[in-house]
Amino acid sequence: MVDALPSPALSVVVPVYNGANTVGELVNALRGLDIEGGLEIVLVVDCPPDDSLAVCKQLAAEPGAPVTVLSLSRNFGEHNAVMAGLARAKGAYAITMDDDLQNPPSEVKRLFEHARDGNYDAVYTYYAEKQHAAWRNLGSRFTNWCADRLIDKPPGLYLSSFRCISAFVRERITASYEGPYPYVDGLVFQVTQNVGRLQVEHLPRVEGRSNYTLRRLIRLWLSMFLNFSVMPLRLATLFGLAFGALGALAAVIVVVEAIVSDKPPQGWASLMVAVLVLAGVQLVVVGLIGEYLGRMFLAVNRKPQYLVREVFHRAPGGLESERPKVDTRAAGQPHREPSRGES
Repeated sequence: MVDALPSPALSVVVPVYNGANTVGELVNALRGLDIEGGLEIVLVVDCPPDDSLAVCKQLAAEPGAPVTVLSLSRNFGEHNAVMAGLARAKGAYAITMDDDLQNPPSEVKRLFEHARDGNYDAVYTYYAEKQHAAWRNLGSRFTNWCADRLIDKPPGLYLSSFRCISAFVRERITASYEGPYPYVDGLVFQVTQNVGRLQVEHLPRVEGRSNYTLRRLIRLWLSMFLNFSVMPLRLATLFGLAFGALGALAAVIVVVEAIVSDKPPQGWASLMVAVLVLAGVQLVVVGLIGEYLGRMFLAVNRKPQYLVREVFHRAPGGLESERPKVDTRAAGQPHREPSRGES
């Protein structure tokens, strides 16, 4: 049995998807940082169509700060990939960031020191100006507005994928949630409210365009909207009460009109509109309940949060790979990665 290597002060977790042309520059810049206590980099390759895995394996074999590469068996999505990386990370703090270089690697040290010196459990970054398309910025504002009301987010806090969390938070969110629809920010706020903010620079994309399509953004929003609050069900109840009261009022008006008027009550068009509106509301509520039940069904049937096919890291003899004995995060299945000191 070989003694395990000491844990670094900071782990940087990067989900990689179509990042073959940018992840090398990112890793080299991170390796050039002077982090007191040491740095490790965890690259989670989320089964992209390009050759990101080959590039990441080459980076792991090079000298410098250690790089661990997790190869997922299929594309699971950004938050699932982040959870896989956090489960592997060993640092006293962990920073999550994208592979597109819109967050300058030079800001990593500032973010780490702000979290450490302020003794925060989590620190979120925000930008003076976001270099995203207008529709993405509008969607972000709507998501943050919803998060204020659904997941106990501190008021005014901007939810960014460039965040720093302590080992205390990291260990608890990776151990507590095993479902297939993680939303990292919701999990963080379930653990702590000791959260700080730090303004950082946001750069235009170096190349290409965002991997987040409208469909993926909606799926991510649903994970926040449905997984961490029962407020949607309460809103459905309020809608039912409101329309029931409206219907009762309309019934009273119709009865009074029938009594005081010689003509039968008129209003076929308004009746059809009311029927269509009520039918639409009922279908929305049924769909909402069905979405809750569907997610529960998938969790009970152990749909995996992620599957790690293979892990790559540098060893004295060169690049070394391992196949984890337990590489799934499904409901009821605890996840454990072998430590470097185990044989």
